[in-house]
Amino acid sequence: MNNKSSSRWLRLSAGFGLCLASVALPFLPGVHAAPQQASLSSVTSTAERRDVSPIAASPAFSAQDLSAPPLENWLKVGGSLFNQNWSPLKQIDRENVGKLKAVWQTHLDGSALAMKYSGEAQPVVYQGLLYIVTGADDVFAISVKTGQILWKYQANLDQSISTVCCGWTSRGIALGDGNVYVGQLDGRLVALDQKSGKPVWSIQAEQWQQGYTITAAPLYYDGMVIAAFAGGENGVRGRLKAYDAKDGHLIWTFYTIPGPGEIGHDTWPKDSDAWKYGGATVWQTPAVDPELGLLYFTTGNPGPDFNGRIRPGDNLFANSMVAIEAKTGKYRWHFQQIHHDLWDYDGPNPVMLFDVKVGGRIRKAAAEANKAGWVYILDRTNGKPLVGIDEKPVPQEPRQFTSSTQPIPRGDAFVPQSIDVAPEGFALVNQGRIFTPFWAEGVVAKPSARGGANWPASSYDPDTNDYYVCATDAPNFFKGGEDDQKFPQSGQRYLGSAFGGMPLPANGIFAALDMKTNRLVWQQRWKDSCYSGSVTTEGGLIFVGRNDGRLTALNSSNGQRLWEFQTGAGVNAPASVFEYQGDEYVAVYSGGSLFAGASRGDSVFLFSLKGALTPGTEISSQTPAAPPAEHR
Repeated sequence: MNNKSSSRWLRLSAGFGLCLASVALPFLPGVHAAPQQASLSSVTSTAERRDVSPIAASPAFSAQDLSAPPLENWLKVGGSLFNQNWSPLKQIDRENVGKLKAVWQTHLDGSALAMKYSGEAQPVVYQGLLYIVTGADDVFAISVKTGQILWKYQANLDQSISTVCCGWTSRGIALGDGNVYVGQLDGRLVALDQKSGKPVWSIQAEQWQQGYTITAAPLYYDGMVIAAFAGGENGVRGRLKAYDAKDGHLIWTFYTIPGPGEIGHDTWPKDSDAWKYGGATVWQTPAVDPELGLLYFTTGNPGPDFNGRIRPGDNLFANSMVAIEAKTGKYRWHFQQIHHDLWDYDGPNPVMLFDVKVGGRIRKAAAEANKAGWVYILDRTNGKPLVGIDEKPVPQEPRQFTSSTQPIPRGDAFVPQSIDVAPEGFALVNQGRIFTPFWAEGVVAKPSARGGANWPASSYDPDTNDYYVCATDAPNFFKGGEDDQKFPQSGQRYLGSAFGGMPLPANGIFAALDMKTNRLVWQQRWKDSCYSGSVTTEGGLIFVGRNDGRLTALNSSNGQRLWEFQTGAGVNAPASVFEYQGDEYVAVYSGGSLFAGASRGDSVFLFSLKGALTPGTEISSQTPAAPPAEHR
């Protein structure tokens, strides 16, 4: 397809920190944090109770299916293969969004209510059925029409799992070829029959005892299920694996740290096994360009996080955007965002693909918002910067073997990257600027290891080329470095220090950047951290959740808040937007989050202009006519 048609096609389609204590929120009447004891699922609905439509099995979706604009369905996390989180629907717009109300609220049987869990999954919707997974890896199929749970899969995770980082969570499922695919914290990849929820196949993809977990939604593409593995804090070697969607047999493996003789291996120390424990794990669901046949993702920091002395060199492919062949897993190109990272400035935000006019012609772009506070915009055909990224000198600490330069994107940072006033009890070094090195005595700097853009997905408007990012502004006390650190035992933490927070509040930053120039369009500060992915619509709206339980709608042109709804638990998951029987709907999981310090819940909400439920409405729990099927 030519540049013009490719542009039109894409326009149509579209970690770490202090674990905060859960905060109690006052629940409004009718909004509950747990289901009624008497029923398997509490369902509240303004819809007429009718017979539930039969569950339609999904086909083996083609690349065209998964690249198409998400209209009647929301087929995958991110909305499409391009991860734009953009909906072309405009029935709900800036003028009428104030009339939006809930159609129903469905409780998920009290799944994942304990403090260690986080509810961060984006709903997937296909032909009137909504699929959601909780932080306990329990999967639910829910009728869009009635809000009834039709089946659930209960993972029954081993509660002794000790290698999970950053909260027990799952960020979504994949759908295709009649199955629902879920990656689990115990390292298993499971295919569930879409109609019944019964396991079709289940494989032990990696061992949690060795440090590997799965937190990102799997990707269904071209008859494969592609799984990314987390665990970089445990001295693992990062990897992605592709499995056959029909029976789960392994097709290919890509290691994010190259072995001997492979491209990039020379960026690790010679005569050392440091590369075997070097992290660079993947926290996100990759993007795909079917025309180029390439799969894109970014990687986490190298291990150990804060001790660069044990791993001199740039440490590829840590902190990098990487493109590989989707069919074979063969390396094609990479771009490293942070050389020899010492600050945990990894890339958990999903890579996004779009076409944009730069230098007078339409270019194929891949972009990602990093924890360092910049959006890195590359040509997705070859990995070269589109807007410009310059290697610039940075301060040095010889004991850490610091890189002499770092790649600095042209344009604007979306979070502050220095500290104007010293925090009480701390002296400022280098004004607390980004890339200030440290040793055992430590320094205060911004962004923090939990700052910038973390996992919450960014969104995009192909009509304006504006990219919307949810981020956190917080200082951090960076401390680390050892002369004789040892390699870890299997599954052992491998940090080189400890994560150091500050006795200061973290603020949220929500920002819009023009991808033609990488300059800020608008930016706003929130009183609490921004820890929920966003979704943008043709109606000129951005839907984004808040830690205090609100789902909000913002004017995409200036960030003005136009609507909000209090769900009673932290909305720390991206919403999904779709059309059903002629009406536009917004669905979101209200589950809370460990990192956000948000109150826990177990509800899915559905909203439309025809909804009748408000936060102050007294909602009576109803028992389904028949209990949902349950499978383990």
